[in-house]
Amino acid sequence: MSRFEFDAIGTSWEIDTPKPLVASVQQRILDRIERFESSFSRFRADSLVARIAAADTGGRFEFPDDAVALFALYDRLHAATGGAVDPLVGRDLELLGYDRTYSLQHDPLAIGRNSQERHNWREDVVRHESRIATRRPIVVDVGAAGNGYLVDIVADILRNEGHDAFVVDGSGDLLHAGRETLDVGLEHPSDPGLVIGVAHLTGRALCASAVNRRARGSFHHVVDGRTGVPVRDVIATWVTADDAMTADGLATALFFGPTERLVASFRFSCVRMFADGRMEMSPNFDGELYT
Repeated sequence: MSRFEFDAIGTSWEIDTPKPLVASVQQRILDRIERFESSFSRFRADSLVARIAAADTGGRFEFPDDAVALFALYDRLHAATGGAVDPLVGRDLELLGYDRTYSLQHDPLAIGRNSQERHNWREDVVRHESRIATRRPIVVDVGAAGNGYLVDIVADILRNEGHDAFVVDGSGDLLHAGRETLDVGLEHPSDPGLVIGVAHLTGRALCASAVNRRARGSFHHVVDGRTGVPVRDVIATWVTADDAMTADGLATALFFGPTERLVASFRFSCVRMFADGRMEMSPNFDGELYT
């Protein structure tokens, strides 16, 4: 197995294939990731979302055509969670210190003011396919599903180049292709050297989310779009689905309520860990938890 490793969107990536990827395919992947960042990165002053955030009176903005699927997933997640999953939590994250400089400094007064003037995906954005219209500055953050979306894009590039067996791993959000089952350990959220179980993947995606990954004290990056406040009850989630974008989005959605309300709208399996140490595994999860 050959491995192509690189850094992108602020994290480490690995692509495993039976044979090495030729240089042209590697460059095609890197170029496509660059286009993603030029559209969606909150940490770049020249990105499209930075221009949206700086538009004093709003405007009309065009995203790449394949962003339609990402925005449509946010529509569904926003509805299924009663607004808890919202791509307009970018300003909340900035105020918590997850800003362009990654200051990790927060302003309680500004957080309080922002909670009274909440932006809402349904009310503050008008979308038609990949185009959105806004009326005032908003800070878009697609971190809830964007990493999985990019994993799927990279996987499509590999398939188009004739690869039918591979693993794309975007720092824990991964997609497996091929006939041989891949066993993936479920990392304990507070101890990277410990696994709490294993998932068996065959041609599916596995995405994880945990509050400790970018935590500072009691603050972390999993924010409720209805309040702007980090969640408390659930501390880690793992989701398997047919595609990484859906698995990634659901891994966030599962922080905000019972699994049952998502089952009616999505095909997936999952594991959740709660702050009190309890574990929950859906009956259709292909894997095991360790005691």
